[in-house]
Amino acid sequence: MSVHELFAYLHVKNAAAAIDFYVKAFGAREKFRLTEPSGRIGHAELDFGPATLMLSDEYPEYGIQGPQAGAGTSVTIHIHVDDADATIARAVAAGATLEMAPRDQFYGERSGCVRDPFGHRWNIGHNIENVSPEEMQRRYTEVMQGT
Repeated sequence: MSVHELFAYLHVKNAAAAIDFYVKAFGAREKFRLTEPSGRIGHAELDFGPATLMLSDEYPEYGIQGPQAGAGTSVTIHIHVDDADATIARAVAAGATLEMAPRDQFYGERSGCVRDPFGHRWNIGHNIENVSPEEMQRRYTEVMQGT
């Protein structure tokens, strides 16, 4: 078996508004959408440069729901950009909630975290240093030991 691609597929309460947000916040480009006569989006694809994000409206009749307001999430989408600070600021200006301001991280990245208006968490970063796995583990251990 060979895996050829892996896609994140998000479900949201208002897919049309989510598409607008991802275009404004992250510069995504809409590839296409499949819309029911009622207006509900059954499938859409957004071009994030080298990656495609898939999304749809919720389909509660099939158990397909987005994150619930005020609840945690089990998934974080991590994107690398040219300038994490600017991208995070743009996402917040477009309606995201800042969860962690950008800062230099032990793993060689400057990154921060936002929650989009639809409940999905985005970790946004850019590389500041190439760190070997061994050095990353050493730094991680220090962080976890509080030294």
